[in-house]
Amino acid sequence: MLTPERTSAAAAHRLRTARVLRVQEDACEIWSGVASSSIQFAPTFPGPRIERVSPGHLVAVATDVGGLEAVVWRWYDAIVLGREHDGSVRLWEPAHGEVIAQPRAAYRPVEPGSRAWASAGLPGAEWWVAASARTGPEPADVELNEVDRLYTDNNLWSAVFSPGT
Repeated sequence: MLTPERTSAAAAHRLRTARVLRVQEDACEIWSGVASSSIQFAPTFPGPRIERVSPGHLVAVATDVGGLEAVVWRWYDAIVLGREHDGSVRLWEPAHGEVIAQPRAAYRPVEPGSRAWASAGLPGAEWWVAASARTGPEPADVELNEVDRLYTDNNLWSAVFSPGT
């Protein structure tokens, strides 16, 4: 059940995913499955952004009640190398090399050489693997609720959309 603070925070924004086409330091061009657009990075998104976000990555875009949008998270497009004995997944990601990721509930094992969405920085593991990085217009099955929780629990939403940040 959502607490009153969590309910009001959830009502103040919504999250969706999009794929990155091009990256600049202050914004990235995304493809939402229908059209491309340029969306600013949230002030809370770590820099340097050109080194952290690349074409092919998946991003979470937050929209506030007034229609303002900001990129608040990204998932890497990683290659699955195989499963480990403990159930974790070995991945290769160009900027990080080989990493071991914990599977999210939505993750369904795929063959080595397949692509999957991976993220770093969400509580519970150093790396997570969320779902197969299929191409197509369908939304990616990634942990948007965990991104929402991270921003809500750390009082980051006000910094995403506050004027002058």
